[in-house]
Amino acid sequence: MALVLLLLLATVPLIGVAWIVLFGSITTVDGLFMSLILLTMSGILGTTALFELRKRMLGSGTPLGAPAIGSKSAGGLVRRGKVQDVVFFEANVGEANKSIVTLSDGGQARQTLVLSGDVRNALPIGQKVQITLRKEAGQNVLVDVSYA
Repeated sequence: MALVLLLLLATVPLIGVAWIVLFGSITTVDGLFMSLILLTMSGILGTTALFELRKRMLGSGTPLGAPAIGSKSAGGLVRRGKVQDVVFFEANVGEANKSIVTLSDGGQARQTLVLSGDVRNALPIGQKVQITLRKEAGQNVLVDVSYA
């Protein structure tokens, strides 16, 4: 349904460009810039439609033959990999602090996780880890860390 809607919305600006060309105002500055704006809108929506089509053809969004980095266990969501980077963001009063962790599996695949709280000491950079997460109030909370 979203693909059809995106394709429909991508054709509407093209109709506007055809209207501008048919009535001869393409040679004016207003017509030129309006055509460029409409073509940009159509290009963005068309590209989004192509990405949606690609995602549907490939399945879940992972490349064909690529294993998923994480899995689901009884304790929560499990992620494995080598810690590439941990960035901590201190939030305003009343909001939860967040850490952004980048894991890699040794190859090209990288995974970025947003965790609640400061996990810089629990996840040292360069260390291979297996972490267990749980969702709590819409945020990922670190439950357990195993070092390999």
